[in-house]
Amino acid sequence: MDKRDLNLDLMVDTLKAAAEPSRLRILALLSRGDLTVSDLTTILGQSQPRVSRHLKLLFEASLINRYQEGSWAYFRLAESLIVGDIARSLLDRLDNTDPLLERDLERLSSVKLQRRERAAAYFSANATSWDAIRSLHVPDGAVEDALIKIVGRKPFQAMLDVGTGTGRLLELFAPLYVRGVGIDINRDMLTIARSNLDRDGITNAQVRHGDVYSLPVDRESFDLVTIHQVLHFLDNPAEAIREAARALRAGGRMLIVDFAPHELEFLRDNHAHVRLGFNDGQMRDWLTEAGLMLEESRDLEPKGDDKLTVKLWLARDPRLLIADPDSTSRITESV
Repeated sequence: MDKRDLNLDLMVDTLKAAAEPSRLRILALLSRGDLTVSDLTTILGQSQPRVSRHLKLLFEASLINRYQEGSWAYFRLAESLIVGDIARSLLDRLDNTDPLLERDLERLSSVKLQRRERAAAYFSANATSWDAIRSLHVPDGAVEDALIKIVGRKPFQAMLDVGTGTGRLLELFAPLYVRGVGIDINRDMLTIARSNLDRDGITNAQVRHGDVYSLPVDRESFDLVTIHQVLHFLDNPAEAIREAARALRAGGRMLIVDFAPHELEFLRDNHAHVRLGFNDGQMRDWLTEAGLMLEESRDLEPKGDDKLTVKLWLARDPRLLIADPDSTSRITESV
């Protein structure tokens, strides 16, 4: 729904959908992050059919979005500029000291605490293998500093993080984007990502279950797509890059982080690495096949032998350059 569609009747329908205490409470809760029917049932103290009915009416009025993750359905406040702004405008005028809203927020905190506890348990079970790999390359902080430098600090509209894992890149670039989306196939990792986003109060990002070869996002809708330490797990990295490139707007950028070629076979045997790193020529060919232009590559080399070199590749969708040759200087300034 866009501005020209929001005529008088649609505006009335939108306001009617929100003009009910339970539905307004639901909107207030969803403005603080993604929730399931089960979460809302627990927080509101209402039956599942009743909560589902409220969600159906809000969804039909385009006030909320719904997405499926296995057998669970998650809901969040609408992302559309017009209807979403209406919802946020109403919520900004709510008195959060209202006893009912205060109780809702207390129960929401309890739901989020349970998420964090599940995330902590998963981390504990897998920490040993992750720490073993981290010890082989430069510290994460050095990688993140390089990412910030290569992306720059100019704000943009939308970011997609493919294979989001713990959601760290969504956290890192949250000050820059209006809307962030992370996709991951592992539901345990999505639990961790949601917990991390909740912890840091990041409400302009969401994570979804999905496959890197079939991303559940609209085509040509993101300004920055990141693929961080994902490709070495895949049997077909080229296809994953092509799929991610379809999500880029004209002039949009793709940032890939992975390892340079190495001979650490134990990563294949013990840690499910399918590929033992990538070189610049290989990455350039894949990006070109996906319709992108490689602009820059950087190496972050560790100290010592038998270590992993982290590589960063920055590519761009060149369609804006083709349509407007004078845009070259403007694009360079944005990096």
